[in-house]
Amino acid sequence: MVIRCFLSVANIRNGITQRCRISLADEISQPSLTVEVVGSSLACYYNSSQRRLMSKSRRVQDRSKNKRVHDLEIATERWKVLSKILFIMDVIRKEPEQIIPLRNLEQYRQQINLSKPHRVSDFVRKSPKLFDLYKDNRGVVWCGFTKKAENLVEEEGRLIEENTEKAVEHVTRLLMMSVEKKLPLDKIAHFRRDFGFPFDFRRRWIHMFPEHFRVIKIDGSEYLELNSWNPVWAVTELERKSMPENMSGLPSPGILCLPFPMKFPPNFKKIFRDGGKIEHFQKRSYISPYADAKGLVPGSQEFNKRAVAVIHEILSFTIEKRLVTDHLTHFRWEFVMPQKLMRLLLKHYGIFYVSERGKRFSVFLTEAYDGSELIRKCPLVLWKEKIISLTGYRGRKRGVKNFNEFVDFDEGDLFDGELDDQDTISNFEDDESISTLKEPTLAEDSEMDVRDLYDTYGIT
Repeated sequence: MVIRCFLSVANIRNGITQRCRISLADEISQPSLTVEVVGSSLACYYNSSQRRLMSKSRRVQDRSKNKRVHDLEIATERWKVLSKILFIMDVIRKEPEQIIPLRNLEQYRQQINLSKPHRVSDFVRKSPKLFDLYKDNRGVVWCGFTKKAENLVEEEGRLIEENTEKAVEHVTRLLMMSVEKKLPLDKIAHFRRDFGFPFDFRRRWIHMFPEHFRVIKIDGSEYLELNSWNPVWAVTELERKSMPENMSGLPSPGILCLPFPMKFPPNFKKIFRDGGKIEHFQKRSYISPYADAKGLVPGSQEFNKRAVAVIHEILSFTIEKRLVTDHLTHFRWEFVMPQKLMRLLLKHYGIFYVSERGKRFSVFLTEAYDGSELIRKCPLVLWKEKIISLTGYRGRKRGVKNFNEFVDFDEGDLFDGELDDQDTISNFEDDESISTLKEPTLAEDSEMDVRDLYDTYGIT
């Protein structure tokens, strides 16, 4: 009887029908045949399971090329070049006379992330329109800004000053979304260039708006705490877009049922059952990111959809509608988001796109892009494009002349060294030492599972 039950289970799992039924008498008289049938059935099940599992990659890096959004990968590649340049500019700008011995830049190789044998000095020499090199009487080569670069540095300061009101609003809204209405200052500092914060963000800027937030210390760590709740800002970007122009009054944070804009690449194939899942998700109501989320059950549908709304809101605040994924995962507790945040980003492929180029992954808000370009570019984005136009870097695989013609690239990057993405952009200030900069710890879900993505969406 035990053998018969064992065979029945095997038959059910492997679709084996009448031919695998063996009578108890036959099983007793032919034990070797029973073992052979059971063994072959289990082997068949094991092999087919292995083939199914092995056909679905566990890591984002293992995705095939035709499962990537090529245009957004181009945008990531451009950012990798820009972030290296901006880091060097920040290093020079910190110097009292805005000049530095060229050999001293080699100590920042790790932050710039250039692989050996490439030297930082060679990297700098490739952008003569931005960096001016000259030799003193002792033969020491110094690096400073060209006149064009000096003008751009001054222009950035003016643009950041003009962006102050919007930056204050976004910081306040971050605090309003947090569960305790306060956030670690070190984590907010990672958003300096993403949100358009000034160079002296930590030393001066955060103390200028006590009517909105203040700095407090808890166990030796600095936090930014919300001082006053602004109901005008407790409205999501989706709500703002859907509200009629002549609407009087603002809705209070509560239950929302607004669909998220979705954009898929041309090679996306949506089969019927996946279309039903997407439609069901879009129709499901959820709690506003500005409402109290303490009662939500982790892992529930309401919990996950609110997390999607929070990420959508944060990405909407950024000037380029993209962020390093590690910087989002660092806020999982503060914003009540899932532990497996990367899985959530990958599952909602039409709302977000995750690029794996570089050591740290980036997540894009797909609705904000038309191809590889932002649909709406704020002045700070246009400023960054001016910096890119003055760089001397070319695509090494396709012979690309400049970034305006950067329409294709191979798996190789423009540089042999991979970018540590946003963390190569310095967050230091006048009273801080660049040499003491440390990388934030990698999030727990550094190895990212994409099986949920393949199960949900058909992408070829």
